[in-house]
This record gives sequence, C-alpha cells and structure tokens, in this order.
Amino acid sequence: KTATAVAYCKEGRGSIKVNGAPLELVQPETLRYKVLEPILLLGKDKFAGVDIRVRVRGGGATAQLYAIRQAISKSLIAYYQKYVDEASKKEIRDILIQYDRTLLVADPRRTEPKKFGGPELQVSNNITIYLFSTWSLALGKEQPSYSNISVTVNALCREYLLTVLSYRIQQSVIAILDDFARS
Repeated sequence: KTATAVAYCKEGRGSIKVNGAPLELVQPETLRYKVLEPILLLGKDKFAGVDIRVRVRGGGATAQLYAIRQAISKSLIAYYQKYVDEASKKEIRDILIQYDRTLLVADPRRTEPKKFGGPELQVSNNITIYLFSTWSLALGKEQPSYSNISVTVNALCREYLLTVLSYRIQQSVIAILDDFARS
C-alpha cells in the first residue's frame, strides 16, 4: 500500500524498463506474469511504438509489482489519449477494466493509525475466528474444510465483517460469535 511507481511513456521501440532493468528481470519470478498482464492482454503491437521507464520504491515486493503493472497501464492510456486518439484509448481502457479494475484504479485501503490515550489494540477484547475455506464452499463440498487462516476481529468490526462475507459463511461466523459470547 505504500509502494509508489511512476511510469514515463514516450515514443520508442517497445522497450519497458523498471528501475533501469528490463521488465523480464522483475523479481519475484513467481509474480512476474502479474506485471506482464497489461502486455499480454493488449498485445505487443500496442506497446511496439512506445518506450516505458518505470521507477518504483517503497512497500514490499508484491506491492511494488502491483504498482508497476498499474503504472504501465495508466501510462499507456495517457500516451494513447495525448498522442494517438480517444477511440484507441477507450478501447484499451475497456479491455483493462474488464479484466481487472486494479490495473487502473488504486487500492484505497490504508493502515489506520493508533488512537491516542491508549495502548495498541488489546488482544483480550478480540475474538479469533477460524473461517471455512471459501474454495470448499464454492465447490459445493458437503463437509467444508477449515483453512489454517485465523482472522482476528474486534467486536466493533463484527457488522463490517459480516457485510463482506458471503451469506453461507455469515451463518457460520454468527454461530461461532454467539457461542463465544455465551462462554
């Protein structure tokens, strides 16, 4: 969430560099295709006439990769709007938005600051819930498998969490919270 990538797009031969290195050398290798998504979606012909230089800093490795892919997408759209034509820009934008909105729109979530006059969030005031694996529920298995991911939920965040979860998981979470409140 704190990673910042700035892309400079100009007329050129189709090279894309990140911090001076070719895009194909971006690390970690397992997430490299996330950075290549705009190129794979739009085709190399859209990138053939432009050079893109990306500077990225801050955040972790994964956040940097997501910032790079967003900067590449936004810079190409800005280039097409300014130097090519509006119809091409709209076509590119529609393809990217249809595939993944985060290619053009930043994630607005930020860490909330600690409140004054008190310590950090108290663990004793929290409830730990083990959620069902959403994959097993989505696949329609009779017996849902438990994931090893635990989510710590402050009692005040209960309503927000339940609005985000699907209805089938909501019923399980409500039952667990009620059992916890009784004990």
